Amino acid sequence: MSTSSTLFPEESDIPEPFRFDTPLELNEYLLDGRIRRWDGEMQRVDSVIETAVDGVYAPKHLGFCPAMDAKAGAAAVASTLAAWDNGMGAWPTMCVADRIAHVEEFTRRMIAVRDEIARLMLWEIGKPYKECRVEFDRTVEYIRDTVDALRELDQNSSRFVVESGIYAQIRRAPLGPTLCMGPYNYPLNETFATLIPALLMGNTAIIKPPRRGRLFFAPLLEAFRDCFPAGVVNLVFGDRHLVRPILESGAINVLAFIGSSKAAKAMRMLHPSPNRLRCILGLGAKNAAVVTESADMDLAVSEAVSGSLAFSGQRCTALKILFVHENVVDEFLRRFNESLVDMPAGMPWEEGVRITPLPEPGKIEYLTELVGDAVAHGAKVVNPGGGAVDRTLFHPAVLYPVNRDMRVYHEEQFGPVVPIVPFRDVETPIRYIVESSYGQQMSIFSDDAAEVASLVDPMVNQVCRVNVNSLCQRGPDTFPFSGRKDSAEGTLSVGDALRCFSIRTLVAAKDTPRNKSLLSDIARTRKSNFLSTDSSV
Repeated sequence: MSTSSTLFPEESDIPEPFRFDTPLELNEYLLDGRIRRWDGEMQRVDSVIETAVDGVYAPKHLGFCPAMDAKAGAAAVASTLAAWDNGMGAWPTMCVADRIAHVEEFTRRMIAVRDEIARLMLWEIGKPYKECRVEFDRTVEYIRDTVDALRELDQNSSRFVVESGIYAQIRRAPLGPTLCMGPYNYPLNETFATLIPALLMGNTAIIKPPRRGRLFFAPLLEAFRDCFPAGVVNLVFGDRHLVRPILESGAINVLAFIGSSKAAKAMRMLHPSPNRLRCILGLGAKNAAVVTESADMDLAVSEAVSGSLAFSGQRCTALKILFVHENVVDEFLRRFNESLVDMPAGMPWEEGVRITPLPEPGKIEYLTELVGDAVAHGAKVVNPGGGAVDRTLFHPAVLYPVNRDMRVYHEEQFGPVVPIVPFRDVETPIRYIVESSYGQQMSIFSDDAAEVASLVDPMVNQVCRVNVNSLCQRGPDTFPFSGRKDSAEGTLSVGDALRCFSIRTLVAAKDTPRNKSLLSDIARTRKSNFLSTDSSV
């Protein structure tokens, strides 16, 4: 059994279905339609979870992954350019129905390795197993919804229009080679939220998985190879040494990146023509909740606990600062701390666990610094055991009262630290959100209609989603997901994403009988995939 001072297990205590006895040597990558062996430098992949043998703890060794270099990056560029072929390749000129068929076949192949992907994700990023499966299932649902949205878009574009003496067909065309880079916290869903609409719209792609959350791409290599034409999908592994030449080549037309604004800015500037680079970015956030005097306290506490601490606070949509009216803050604190029993800490395979080890290197030290800085400036850790560290596991720390002199007031903690700010005048949280460099979402907890209205009107011009009596979240995926300021560029929903990865393009002619006959003949005889009255429905 594990020792009483730690939640981390002995190897023998790990349940049989979750044991990881044989490290995975991922020495392959996908390039130009072929799974190739990487004979260069390899990077060791260790789990965020430490396990013990005979009482000696060490990070669980999971395997190795390619650390690909600039030469490999150049090869990936050459592959995606060949498949794009100046927009004349088989994939960008393929009819919508056929592209959909390729994506649907890939989805069927992907579903077959669901459990393997979820298990690898659990070990690599420490996400609770139930949430790993939810992420997978939600990704499949997102793919299917995006396909349905494309069918509708294609049907609406399958007719000719006449305007001011011009006869035309207007469709959406692909933008070109795309670099897709997802984050470690949702490495499958966030990567596919950009990859799938990019592919469906006819773009070719290079996938560069995050530093944490790489191994589960191994079961997908064959599906990518078999389901898409050569060079349409290229899957490579590495860091900035790989990414830099890809962007510096100038061949990438679209950068789809989920991560920090600092990294996004640096990557954009690597491109020789940054004005030509379409960027679809999901960046940082410091989503605030405002709990007013009229709030339903049971509801506010329940939503705030889950909103700030689900997956250990490692969500861009997490509630990262709570403003609570001074007349109800004592009751809120008491109930919040009582509700922490519903956020048990432990290993990700344990049933019902919510707080798990943190995968980001240096995160424990950073969070400890934030708590120390807040305490030094007058806050207290108001929950028992808050901020305690057990190897890579950080127990939630509830900080109160927090003020603007503290780092946690301004910085995105991205972990289980909950800063609570008392306020008397609602102008205090409004001013905070206005002055913030972030603008993703916020939450209002109130049962007073006039009060909610007075907050909604100024806030919709500061953030892209105002949640009333609920936590911040992404979804349903048919709703727009975006941000203002340094939080995002572009909008991701199943419909908006298709538009992000394409551009409206038209074929037009003067509305004369000869031109109408010519264009109608092309459409009727299916001589063109673009000029067509067929639809994928």
